[in-house]
Amino acid sequence: MTTAAPPEPAQERVTLSTNAAGHAVPSAWARARGRMSLQDPFIGWTASISVALLALFLRLWHLGKPHQFEFDETYYAKDAWSLLNHGYVRGYTENANDHILDGKVTGQWTDGPSMIVHPEVGKWLIALGEKAFGMDPFGWRIAAAVVGALMVLVMCRFARRVTGSTALGIVAGLLLSFDGLQFVLSRLALLDIFLAFFVLCGVHCVVADRDWHRAKMARLVPAQVEDSAAWGPVRGLLFRPWLLAAGLCFGLAIGTKWTAMYPLAAFGLLVWLWSAGARRSFGVRSAMLRSAVVDGVPAFVHLVLVAFVVYVVSWTGWLVHADKYEESLSSTQYTKFTGSGHCEGDSFVSENPDEDARWPTATEPDASGPGEVVQSLRSLWYYHRDLYAFHSHFLNCSTHTYASKPSGWLLLNRPVGVAADVDIKPGTQGCNAPQGSDCLRQVLLLGNPTIWWAGIVAVAFALVMWVGARDWRFGVAVVGVASTWLPWLLYDDRPIFSFYAVLTLPFVVLALVLAMGKLIGPSTAPSRRRTFGVIVSGTFFLLALLNFAWFWPVYTNQLLTHSEWLDRIWFTRWI
Repeated sequence: MTTAAPPEPAQERVTLSTNAAGHAVPSAWARARGRMSLQDPFIGWTASISVALLALFLRLWHLGKPHQFEFDETYYAKDAWSLLNHGYVRGYTENANDHILDGKVTGQWTDGPSMIVHPEVGKWLIALGEKAFGMDPFGWRIAAAVVGALMVLVMCRFARRVTGSTALGIVAGLLLSFDGLQFVLSRLALLDIFLAFFVLCGVHCVVADRDWHRAKMARLVPAQVEDSAAWGPVRGLLFRPWLLAAGLCFGLAIGTKWTAMYPLAAFGLLVWLWSAGARRSFGVRSAMLRSAVVDGVPAFVHLVLVAFVVYVVSWTGWLVHADKYEESLSSTQYTKFTGSGHCEGDSFVSENPDEDARWPTATEPDASGPGEVVQSLRSLWYYHRDLYAFHSHFLNCSTHTYASKPSGWLLLNRPVGVAADVDIKPGTQGCNAPQGSDCLRQVLLLGNPTIWWAGIVAVAFALVMWVGARDWRFGVAVVGVASTWLPWLLYDDRPIFSFYAVLTLPFVVLALVLAMGKLIGPSTAPSRRRTFGVIVSGTFFLLALLNFAWFWPVYTNQLLTHSEWLDRIWFTRWI
């Protein structure tokens, strides 16, 4: 087990070595093979699975409490049940929440369809838990707990692949597991944990493709490329299995929330740059332009087109029941979401008084056969126009107590309270507060300060290493943070929430473990640098663990006196 892999520059000089067939090949072949080989598969997998099981245990602990709909669970849990039992999302009665919590599920949904403002993949996963365990808090949260633990497993393997160190991979998984955003979202029926999981899987596959592509290219080159007009290997590289897997993952991510399109675009460009760099290392001139053709086009098919197909297929339930939406285009189906946030002068396509702007499919005769599929796809397109209007205009006039500016998310500027039971009097419900005080329970979506605040420094260091040292591994962290966080700055005039940054968290963690690897160094021999690095890294990890333990009560709805609660609310903006 190594502590950290030596830096691998983005631009490698080409030198000759010999492959298994006795041909002279660039030394990049050896480096790529070394990165793809698993030196300790048993230890690596056993340790990673152990960390994931620990994460699962923590997330399953009292998962059904509090016995209530927390935050937007009121939408997603009921929408998931409707998908499961009706095939599409129906509206629900006024007192549906109270009846469901009392165990009465039947009769809580209306006959008409309800507008859903996010795609359906995450809600189908929530529905799987409800199918297995019933329509109660445990049932609608179990899918998030399982996916949250799987995300920890993927983080271990992802960090191990990037750093070349099993130890750093395990540290990355533990840091992710001990963060409050990831932990609490793994215990809620919200969509963001599914989104973060699929995006992390997609990026992991993209990084795996980088290793596969360079190794495959090296194997296809019998000798160093000397012809300046050469394109480098083409046949054998048109089909890229890891990119295909990445396209599937990104399709599922976009099928959960549209924000996954940003990292898809960013890492798609990175695939092209990496491919061009690989061709340049094998002697291909004008590699950027040549790679855009021989690598860029296949990569676009594997990533973008596959993701698009997966996304459309994820709407199958909606497409099958598109006639329900075509029959019910009154504005009442939208009032659940618009309310006071309806901006004057804005309207959905389906509400527009101009008949030419309404869904044409609503007045067309029902088609049959292939024509029905085309008609349903057209309705889905008009529905997406309504969804875009909702996200880009309707929310601009609304407010929310826990809304926050994305510019301060990495600083943990405004956590989100998803559940609270306040004013618990002394002597009731186990409250032992002194007279004149009280107790409370709260679930707070708050990141681990040690991880996030140190992560800001680590991301800045990663940018320096990527640009200055041209170390591609730090570029993964920088591009991940930039593509999942910076786009939100465009939408800071509408209510958005800090827990959206859970999508950024894996790349913050990656920046942290890469910095640890630099501190410790690649050598396992005793040295002052290694000792210093281990002490600093170990101290940081211990502080992160202690922070997680300190905030555990407000992550898990534990009973606290008012004084104990204030000890954990470090800033007035956290209230």
